[in-house]
Amino acid sequence: MNTQDQVIAIIAEQALLEPSDVTPDSTLESLGIDSLGLVESIFAIEEAFDINVPFNANDPEASDFDISTVASITEGIERLKAEQS
Repeated sequence: MNTQDQVIAIIAEQALLEPSDVTPDSTLESLGIDSLGLVESIFAIEEAFDINVPFNANDPEASDFDISTVASITEGIERLKAEQS
């Protein structure tokens, strides 16, 4: 399973949707994920990929991690994984 498929699976689980309902262009808002769901998604992503996501739930706009779409989350994870290697 590639990074994007894993991200889609995690986000679909948080949104109580099927993975087929989540596309790279999906926004978390369009999937019905609220701020609590977002935090839970970030925790799940950190656990799944063994990374530390630089995300401040109190000030998401200030984070150095783009959560605007599934694709941007995937890119952020791949960047963090590359930096850890």
